[in-house]
Amino acid sequence: MTDTNEQEFGIHSIYLKDVSFEAPNSPEVFKTQFQPEIEMNLNLQTNNLEDHVYEVVLSVTVSAKANDKAAFLVELQQAGVFTLKGFDKENMGPMLGIYCPNVLFPYARESVANLVTKGGFPQLLLEPVNFEALYAQHQEEQDNKTVQ
Repeated sequence: MTDTNEQEFGIHSIYLKDVSFEAPNSPEVFKTQFQPEIEMNLNLQTNNLEDHVYEVVLSVTVSAKANDKAAFLVELQQAGVFTLKGFDKENMGPMLGIYCPNVLFPYARESVANLVTKGGFPQLLLEPVNFEALYAQHQEEQDNKTVQ
């Protein structure tokens, strides 16, 4: 007999959904000592494709300024299609908001590093991201909106 409450997690595919690289002030930016100010922004979107199948899209924007001029801008969407079956509502949020982005982030990190290097800039390795803390912060913000 099969346990109907059994949890199932599966990865169908991981793919680069959208990508953009800009170096608006090249080649001038290469003439200066390159000590950039790096800023990274993350966004997460989930789409229910069918029963128990979800697309999770991690959007990453990385911008670098050198001497108050834009050096480069990388925008990408790293996505994956996941099966999440047997998870209750309480655990579904953390699976989609923590676990899936943790799977996707190394791919996004590698893509950013490759794009920046191919753009002629020194290698950029993004710092690891604590998606659990970001998820908790998002939940707290949602709870505060509900209370107001």
